Amino acid sequence: MNDPARDHSAEPAGEAPYELVIGLEVHVQLATQSKLFCRCSTRFGAEPNTQTCPVCIGLPGALPVMNRQAYQLALRAALALHCEIPLFTKWDRKNYYYPDLPKGYQISQFDLPMSRQGWLEIRDPKGEFAPKRVRITRAHLEEDAGKSMHDELAGRADSRIDLNRAGTPLLEIVSEPDLRSPREAKAYLTELRLLLVYLGVSDCNMQEGSLRVDANVNLHIATPDGPVATPIVEVKNVNSFRAVERALAYEADRQFEAWRETGQRKGDVPKQTRGWDDQRQITYGQRHKEESSDYRYFPDPDLAPVTVTAEQVERIRSGLGELPAATRVRLETDYQLPAYDADVIVNQESAFVAYYLAVADGCGDGKQAANWLTQEVLRLMNERNWTIDRFPVPASGLVELLAAVKAGKAPATRAKELFSAMVDNALTLEAAMERLGIAAVSAGEIEALCRQLLADNPRIVADVKAGKSQAAASLIGQAKKRNPNVNPNDVRATCLKLIEQM
Repeated sequence: MNDPARDHSAEPAGEAPYELVIGLEVHVQLATQSKLFCRCSTRFGAEPNTQTCPVCIGLPGALPVMNRQAYQLALRAALALHCEIPLFTKWDRKNYYYPDLPKGYQISQFDLPMSRQGWLEIRDPKGEFAPKRVRITRAHLEEDAGKSMHDELAGRADSRIDLNRAGTPLLEIVSEPDLRSPREAKAYLTELRLLLVYLGVSDCNMQEGSLRVDANVNLHIATPDGPVATPIVEVKNVNSFRAVERALAYEADRQFEAWRETGQRKGDVPKQTRGWDDQRQITYGQRHKEESSDYRYFPDPDLAPVTVTAEQVERIRSGLGELPAATRVRLETDYQLPAYDADVIVNQESAFVAYYLAVADGCGDGKQAANWLTQEVLRLMNERNWTIDRFPVPASGLVELLAAVKAGKAPATRAKELFSAMVDNALTLEAAMERLGIAAVSAGEIEALCRQLLADNPRIVADVKAGKSQAAASLIGQAKKRNPNVNPNDVRATCLKLIEQM
């Protein structure tokens, strides 16, 4: 079998002797202050079992009441995913037994979900796969289970249960099996997360469990006897998008090797659920994969169905605002940005896009603004773990710096130095120039400096007159030594003009 540590996701998909088929189930915690059917807090990090009540732990006689904000957030997400919105939906009980599910069932949605048949378009700005529309089977609401803690208790022989998460509102987004490579899967997850954060539906923090991914994967293999499909495997416990890539690449190789060794066709081996071991970079068997019949769904008798009007749906749709895909198109068309730069800017956060637009409109040069943001601003944000809201130089400050450089009031060669001073000390441009001893150099001062340089360098003057205009470059270096604040372009232009007049 192939080395599990090897990064197969980097290999071109066309080299594989099979077609990889991937569908993703994404569970997103909605940004509510309370749980889906009770008023318990959803705050992360509380002491175990301190955010529970008779409703969310399923005590006899406790009755659930739907959190309206959770439904509205789910509706925003579903509309942004171009889903159809039924005007009638209901709640169902999904029965299964785990220690972290004290009720013995989960309130979810089965045959009448709150949305269905949508799509999300993905693309790769580097062109490593063609843009494609990934179909969304459904997006439905359900409550979360608790958390079993056994692997975190080193040296202990027991397990413990934290029920703080029990009842937390989740939106489960299920894709069709339209993805064909680990890279496409990562692109889908990246775009989905970006969309949900833009909408304010969730913070999608994977470290806190706000976004979790289960991947359904199998292979379609062409053989002399006809096509063969390997049994579908659901991969769980994947805690990052990069891990999703690696898990899918490993699982594809594992399934192909297993098929070659056994020659088994679809149906000979049951569907399976496997976990991902990020440390060992392998998947491992957990249990046979359940079918819907195993859960014995039936309508929840304690919850009324949910209805919505077409007018309410349209009101929410009209309030979505510009979504990331549309923003990328606008940056590419209106601001003439390459697809890669537009992608980098949009993939940050909506506030970062607003910062870029303010700089681009203020300086009148979208490409120059993009260069500064994708290089200097992003570098500092990453180094210091800042969000753009905490960035000490507002967009107007960067616009002022770029305008000063363009007007010759600040030397272009010291623009980054000035910017660093503004960032490090929260200074205005004027204060940063004063601190660094940078003063604007007038046209008269530049001309006087150039006349002195020409008088001191007759050989260079002769070379330029002889047609060797590149000889003037050494004059610029001398000018910078005498006055580091001069603009090199102004020095060159003035020197050539004065030589022409000689």
